[in-house]
Amino acid sequence: MSNQRDWEDLASRLDGIYTVEDFETTAYRLLAEQVIYHSDRSSRVTYAILDLYEREFAKVLAPLGVSLSINRQLRYVTALPQHAKAGTATVAQTLFALVLRGLYDEGVRAGGLTEDGEVLCDYIELQEKFHLMTGRDLPTRGELDTLLRTAKRWGIARRLEDDDSGHLTPLQEQSAGGVAIRPAIVDVLGETALMRLAQWGAARDEAHGDGAAGESVAIEENQGMNDEEA
Repeated sequence: MSNQRDWEDLASRLDGIYTVEDFETTAYRLLAEQVIYHSDRSSRVTYAILDLYEREFAKVLAPLGVSLSINRQLRYVTALPQHAKAGTATVAQTLFALVLRGLYDEGVRAGGLTEDGEVLCDYIELQEKFHLMTGRDLPTRGELDTLLRTAKRWGIARRLEDDDSGHLTPLQEQSAGGVAIRPAIVDVLGETALMRLAQWGAARDEAHGDGAAGESVAIEENQGMNDEEA
């Protein structure tokens, strides 16, 4: 049965509450964005549809080799490839993502989650932890902005905005905001991510500086992480 027919059958049972277009748009957004968070104002209707009709969306996504998972405690939905494959990301993208995962785990252990399951990190802490974990300096502001856009596209982090002020500590406010590391980073970057970060620590001693900074490295796409622009 085609996706169109699935959505038509479902919409006909709902007496106009949701249309075929609503279901198609929701499926497209999930595949394009990989993670849908209820806490994002523009995603609340999309999250609600996925929450209500999880079984139907899982059925449609299965032939595409994509599994759907809903974390109802923290209220987000992920769509991940069922068959891991090797993708590529730059060294900078990979290291930044792995450091964010390490920081998220530290925040969880310290009980530092917000009500949305995020770990907030100011730029001073991010700079210190990045250097501690990788032996490198945090990229300059321009490159950091690019890395943050990539992390946002992967659904694992976002820049702190003005409306986050109620969640910020005085230090975070003084350091011009920072980064919110989002809970789906645990789904997107699995347990092997922290092992990769530890392995990097050993490998960097053999790399003799930053000569490999422009190379690509393989990362696991449990993930579905890719280097395409949104």
